[in-house]
Amino acid sequence: MSGDTSHRSPHPLPRSLDRRAVLRGAATVAGGTLLGVAATPTAATAVAAPRAYTRADWNARPPLNPATVLNRAPDRIVVHHTASANSTDHSLAHAYALSRSIQAHHMDTNGWADTGQQLTISRGGHLMEGRNRSLQAINAGDHVVGAHTASHNDHTIGIENEGLYMTAAPTAALWTTLVETCAWLCDVYGLSPGTAIVGHRDLNATACPGDVLYARLPDLRDAVAALLGAPPVHATAAPVPNVHEGPRHPFDHGPAHGPGDPPP
Repeated sequence: MSGDTSHRSPHPLPRSLDRRAVLRGAATVAGGTLLGVAATPTAATAVAAPRAYTRADWNARPPLNPATVLNRAPDRIVVHHTASANSTDHSLAHAYALSRSIQAHHMDTNGWADTGQQLTISRGGHLMEGRNRSLQAINAGDHVVGAHTASHNDHTIGIENEGLYMTAAPTAALWTTLVETCAWLCDVYGLSPGTAIVGHRDLNATACPGDVLYARLPDLRDAVAALLGAPPVHATAAPVPNVHEGPRHPFDHGPAHGPGDPPP
């Protein structure tokens, strides 16, 4: 895909100031890594950035290669599930361990350079940075190319939600953080939740993010719109598309890297 911005949503949310000017003044970046609590909103931002834990916080391994950063915004926020156990451990320590497990699977089993997704939310509601340079890029209004949605990684940002949601619902803590995170991303990138928020199965043949979580995406879009002060989306649950069989092992959520994608 070229470096233009023709892929962006045709109905972005109105913004009173240029997003880059706002974001540059809203976050503190040192050494290329966002430090501490995420940016405090200014009068020009609609929502507060959620608390995000950095790769340094969860003790990430160094990537084999630095992630590619594109000087433009993504146009879709892709909701995934991790297809791992629905853990009852909601601690921050567990969230850190989850991020390390995902990174180990993606690097050691898949042979990728790093974690595939940009963000991860644990069942305890803890938001974790995934792929290297993700928080820095988001806060600059740019896009880190991930490996989470085959043939769509150059224009989508992926959120992995811990658990398997074929028959179970996400925890209240996870749901709250997912709403806040999607609202933050829509605000940063000037996206409309009605068109930007999609499930993995909307773009690839997969069971991800699970029947139950997928059916709640209309509720997610409406909740995000409410946080942004936008009108309700009034979307109804779409029929479940024809998908591949459910996950066969932990972290198997479906196609993540396509033949036209850059190396993962």
